[in-house]
Amino acid sequence: MTAAPVVTSTTTTTLAPTTTLAPTTTTTVDPGSLPQTEDKPTTTSPLFQEHVAGLWQAIVTDDTDLAMPFFFPLGAYLQVKAISNPEADWRNRLVAQYVADVHAYHALLGADASVAQFVGIDVPESTAVWVQPGAEYNKGSYWRVFDSQLRYRVNGQDRSFVVKSMISWRGEWYVVHLVAIK
Repeated sequence: MTAAPVVTSTTTTTLAPTTTLAPTTTTTVDPGSLPQTEDKPTTTSPLFQEHVAGLWQAIVTDDTDLAMPFFFPLGAYLQVKAISNPEADWRNRLVAQYVADVHAYHALLGADASVAQFVGIDVPESTAVWVQPGAEYNKGSYWRVFDSQLRYRVNGQDRSFVVKSMISWRGEWYVVHLVAIK
């Protein structure tokens, strides 16, 4: 049995134990197909919490497909980046590295993967910045935050994995770099 975490910007509390994950929600519109907003993301949205749970399950089970909803959408990347062939960059560099990083985190859990328990995620929201066009090879803006910590417990010991960089789209956080910016 694992505890279902409640995520906040600085602390995490747990709810009563549960044996199942919350049901996933579906959307009929790809958020990447919509225009950006200046809404500052939070860690309390149901979508964020669903995405974090998916990332954790991906790491534990080594199933990277579970982590993909938390990755910055391609349509949004095409709207934001001022580089030649942003789709190829998204697929060949960013997604490839994200997938490799999920596998690497799973490997770090090793034999402990089946007993690792998600505790929460710490997002340093006070350090989030609104990135303007022209910075970071962008033609569009977004909120960006570095160095969030995905916290977990194994055999009574607290540990964490870094979530190096998240950026926003329409008021939601998405991962762009899990381990390191490359």
